[in-house]
Amino acid sequence: MTANTKNTKNTTTKVMMTRKTSIRLLAGLAAMAAAWNVHAASPPKSAACPEAVPASARCFTGQDGAGAFYWIAIPQDWNKVLVMHAHGGPETGPPESERSRKDLERWAVTVKAGYAWAGSTYRRGGYGVTMAAEDTERLRRLFVSRFGAPKRTLLHGQSYGGGVASKAAELYPSGSYDGVLLTNGVLGGGNSAYEFRLDLRVVYQQVCRNHPRPDEPQYPLWMGLPKDSKLTRAELAERVKTCTGVGLPATQRTPEQAARLKTILGVVKIPERTLVGHLNWATWLFQDLTQDRLANRNPFGNIGVRYQGSADDAALNAGVLRYTADPQAQGALAADSQPTGRTTLPTLTLHAINDPTAFVELESAYRDLRQSAGTADRLVQSFSDESEHSYLSDPQYPALFAALLDWIDKGDKPTPATIAARCAAFEPAFGEGGKARCRIRPDYQPPPLASRVPPR
Repeated sequence: MTANTKNTKNTTTKVMMTRKTSIRLLAGLAAMAAAWNVHAASPPKSAACPEAVPASARCFTGQDGAGAFYWIAIPQDWNKVLVMHAHGGPETGPPESERSRKDLERWAVTVKAGYAWAGSTYRRGGYGVTMAAEDTERLRRLFVSRFGAPKRTLLHGQSYGGGVASKAAELYPSGSYDGVLLTNGVLGGGNSAYEFRLDLRVVYQQVCRNHPRPDEPQYPLWMGLPKDSKLTRAELAERVKTCTGVGLPATQRTPEQAARLKTILGVVKIPERTLVGHLNWATWLFQDLTQDRLANRNPFGNIGVRYQGSADDAALNAGVLRYTADPQAQGALAADSQPTGRTTLPTLTLHAINDPTAFVELESAYRDLRQSAGTADRLVQSFSDESEHSYLSDPQYPALFAALLDWIDKGDKPTPATIAARCAAFEPAFGEGGKARCRIRPDYQPPPLASRVPPR
């Protein structure tokens, strides 16, 4: 081969590589443009506010450039602070505007306290923490483009939205948000937060043997449900009722049903009222997560897990199905959902001590992440003596927002005790005549997650 031929070949190769690089770059830029398009498919239009929102407020709704619906509320006496809300779930169906409207109605106390509120449905249903963080940020930019920049922007994540907000706090560290509030958050990433639901599936199946039934196609339980299954939520609830008596008064359950129920609840450590709900998540959310998001790979394993709390733990452990997690699936789920803890944003959390859905022990996992990242000094965790997951007592939200703003603006870092005192001051205005009271327990510290969920 001559020198000229070699040079020509090298030049051609370089041109082809440059073209490929350009194509990838253009594709990346196009994807980025689509992700951050703040031009709404339907511009924000005025809408009647939900009944719980003050009548003097202005409400708007629309659909952003990526397909997510949203609602916005601005009080008449707006304090120029915007609260971006990341909702829980995730929903497994397509997004609907009604979801965001209901979120606004539920957190109407935010608008009553003088804050603007904005919430996205996210662009699609199903699991996707980073996606949801992007959609929340897109709505923030849309708000600014339409209504102007607020003085401060707070990011509030509830439940699954707590994981979304903790991720967004790291993805957009400056210029987007000034502080973060996480309430009853699913924290620490999907890997550790959802492992107990695999435990539930294998323990439930060992005890009840009806999800799936012996005469139905068998499948690995980590996949949730085969794609072609016609099983409905009502049918699953009926199977649980048949096996355990859940849905019947305790006096109408057979001794066998009562014994099965005691085993399942004792081993998995969930309250009776959430058994069907957790099984739903471990069925349809697992179906979405493992098959649609992780290409039919399993991020959850239970090899070596020792289950305890039954009448015969040896028999239970010998009989439960065992699965090995796929490292690539674990890595993909962690990359999408697990925070690194690396954020300098002031972060407050409030978690119900008896939260039946997102265990309070998840707060310990999140604190460990922040300590490992060296940012625990920017985290203050508080806890309330409550037993609900989806919403906490009214006065606590404005108290937390006010404490967060004082930390941002004045450097006045709160403590659980000062948050409790501040909350008491909000009770007359937001306590609904004494029905909704502050329930903060300044002395409480959550146990480690391993005390609730057997370590892998």
